Amino acid sequence: MGFLLDSDIDELCSSLGESARDFAGRRILITGARGFLGRYFTDVFLRLNAKVLKDPCEVIALDNMITAGQLGADLPKDRSFAFVNHDIIKPFYPERPVDFVLHAAGIASPYYYRKWPLETLEVATTGLKNMLELAKASGARLLFFSSSEIYGDPDAAHVPTKESYNGNVSSLGARACYDESKRLGETLIRIYHEKFGVKGMIVRPFNVYGPGMQKLDYRVLPNFAAKILANEAVTLYGTGKQTRTFCYVTDAIRGFLQVLLKGEPGEPYNIGNPSPEISMVDLVKTIQTSTNLTVKANIAEHPDSYPADEPQRRCPDITKARIQLGYEPKVALDEGLRRFFDWAQGAYK
Repeated sequence: MGFLLDSDIDELCSSLGESARDFAGRRILITGARGFLGRYFTDVFLRLNAKVLKDPCEVIALDNMITAGQLGADLPKDRSFAFVNHDIIKPFYPERPVDFVLHAAGIASPYYYRKWPLETLEVATTGLKNMLELAKASGARLLFFSSSEIYGDPDAAHVPTKESYNGNVSSLGARACYDESKRLGETLIRIYHEKFGVKGMIVRPFNVYGPGMQKLDYRVLPNFAAKILANEAVTLYGTGKQTRTFCYVTDAIRGFLQVLLKGEPGEPYNIGNPSPEISMVDLVKTIQTSTNLTVKANIAEHPDSYPADEPQRRCPDITKARIQLGYEPKVALDEGLRRFFDWAQGAYK
C-alpha cells in the first residue's frame, strides 16, 4: 500500500480550486519535507503539476532525516523535485530565489522532543530565523508551523481556544523545549514582518492525523493503531478523561495552504477541527464503532519517557480562519478514522 492515499491527494488538489494556480511556475521550499506534513505538501504539488498546472511548480525539499523514518526515505522521482539532506539549523542558500517557504521542520512527538530537546528548540528558533532570512532575500511568503501546544493547559473559560488567548505554559516544564520554541518562533515572525516586511504567516495545528504517520511516532492515533492491529491493548495514560479534537490531514493541509496564500502576515491562525471534543476513553469507543475492529484498553500512569504537564483539554476556536479564509473542515472523525485505519492495516504490518 502507498505511503499516502492517492484519493486524499486528489481530494486535496480538487478542494484548492482556483487557488492552486497561484503555485504555477513558482519555486517552493519545504523544510521537514520528508516528515508527515512535508510529504503531503510534496505530493500535492507534484500532483498539481501532473493534473492541473500548465506551468509546473518546482519543489526544493530539505530534511536532515532525523525523524523521517522508513516512510520518508523513499524519495519521489520527478524532474520538478529536488531533495537536499540539510540540517536547517545551518543556513541554506538556494541557487535561485524562491516564492514560498513552508517551514514544516520540527520534532512534534512528545517522546522525541524529550529525547532531542536541543534539536527541538533550535529548529523552531535558529532554523526559522534562517528561513526568515531566506524569505527576506527572496521576497517569499513564509508559513511557520507553530502548535496548539503554545496554549499550554487552558482553563475552562478559554476552551474552545481563540488565537487571542496568551497561553498557560511553563518555561521550565518537560514540554518547554517544544512549547517555548514555538512561542519564540511566532515572535520572530512578527518581528521580521514589522521590521523587514517579510510576509510570514503562522498556523497553530490541532492534533492532525491521517495516513502517513509513522508507526513509531508515539502520538495517540498511530500508537493506538499499532497496538490494535497487533491485537494488543491500548494504554490510556492518566485518567483517560483528557480531551482532544482531531483534524484529518486533508482538512489540515488545505487550511495550511489557505493561510500561506491568503493569510495576514504576522498573524496566527488555528487550524483544526473544533468538533467533536472527545476524551481518550470515548476515542477508543469511536475507533471500535468506526472501524469494526476489536479494541482493548487499560489505564496507566504516564511512563518516565513521556513529558509531564499534559493539557487536560485542547479544542480550537477556528472563527478567525473561517471568516478570513473560508476555512471549514469537511472530514468527520468517524470517516477520518476509517481512512486512517484502512491505510494502517497495510502500512503497519
